[in-house]
Amino acid sequence: MNQEYLSDRIKKLSESATLAMTRKSGKLKEEGKDVINLSIGEPDFNTPDCIKDAAIDAIHQNMTHYTPVSGYKDLRQAVCDKFKRENNLDYTFNQVVVSNGAKQTITNALLCLVNHGDEVLIPSPFWVSYPEMTKLAGGTAVFIESDIESDFKITPGQLRKSITEKSKVFLFSSPCNPSGSAYSKEELLGLAKVLAEKEDLFIISDEIYEHINFNGHHESIAQFDFIKDRVITVNGVSKSFAMTGWRIGYCGAPEFIASAMNTLQGQYTSGPGSISQMAALKALQSDPCTMNEMVEMKKAFTERRDAALVELNKIPGIKTNVPGGAFYIFPDVSYYYGKSDGTSTIKDGYDLCLYLLDRVYVALVPGAAFGCDKHIRISYATSMKDLMEAIRRIKEALAQLK
Repeated sequence: MNQEYLSDRIKKLSESATLAMTRKSGKLKEEGKDVINLSIGEPDFNTPDCIKDAAIDAIHQNMTHYTPVSGYKDLRQAVCDKFKRENNLDYTFNQVVVSNGAKQTITNALLCLVNHGDEVLIPSPFWVSYPEMTKLAGGTAVFIESDIESDFKITPGQLRKSITEKSKVFLFSSPCNPSGSAYSKEELLGLAKVLAEKEDLFIISDEIYEHINFNGHHESIAQFDFIKDRVITVNGVSKSFAMTGWRIGYCGAPEFIASAMNTLQGQYTSGPGSISQMAALKALQSDPCTMNEMVEMKKAFTERRDAALVELNKIPGIKTNVPGGAFYIFPDVSYYYGKSDGTSTIKDGYDLCLYLLDRVYVALVPGAAFGCDKHIRISYATSMKDLMEAIRRIKEALAQLK
């Protein structure tokens, strides 16, 4: 059938750049090429056995029926306990909604808050799906630029200049995908004071990388009482517990927003899967800072980050910051734009990523997908051996560009 029959809504949406690069690299692998995929945003670790055992127990207990739209009460209470224990945030279970991944949680919040023409303020770089989610809600994405010199963080002054009468939501992540930057308590306080100046401006705080944090204690913007009643705190088990495929995200929100999200979710997905919820319950009753598997995962990510930075900084023209969290490096590679190997000329980050994939079989994601075309995203959620080999190949390929 012709695409003209598709809705305007779907025509406006773009394919995820990360998934597109994963698809391209997968095709090359099928052809027998030795591809190293550094485009995927997924821990290369398995879910801890105690969590898997909880899921198996749930199956044997026949927990295979429909679930409450917002999630089992026990799981929502565990979310409340987690928020209090780890973030010092007070939520009741009526303020918690469990969804099919944090991506659905964020989309739910936007759909419940944003009307056509409302502006969603998004610091750049941003996760690739934020602008598309905003489009889906009928809103207009307004980007607030940062750069490597500012450690990819915006200032209160930049935020204030971006706020208009149409501003409805401020949407950001900390630690950030793709930059790995994490806001400190003082930096969040500065932003919160500005956000508080407009009483109908809400905050969606994406904290999915909370426990992959190399700078110490994670800070949540909802900790400030003067702004908390306008914050939707989003999290999930995917990254902290290596549970990407289980598809469980959650949020703590003002009760009227949580109720609206429950109504919305009830009409298009209903509640998350029962078995995944019981696995998530076990995860949230655990402490990822003391669970052996998760301690080892964070240690591995720290070692990979440090080793990758050492090798990347040996490559002429590449600029890096030191990511405070997540498992990405977001280097400035614009030094190579306009250069050629005699066959291909690199115009932008997309060209550079295709060049590296075609020449040395390393899959990366162009920075334009995250709002910063001078950069590319490198995921170090892979083995140290593959990571070092990938960077060696990148260095070799870039040396051919003159």
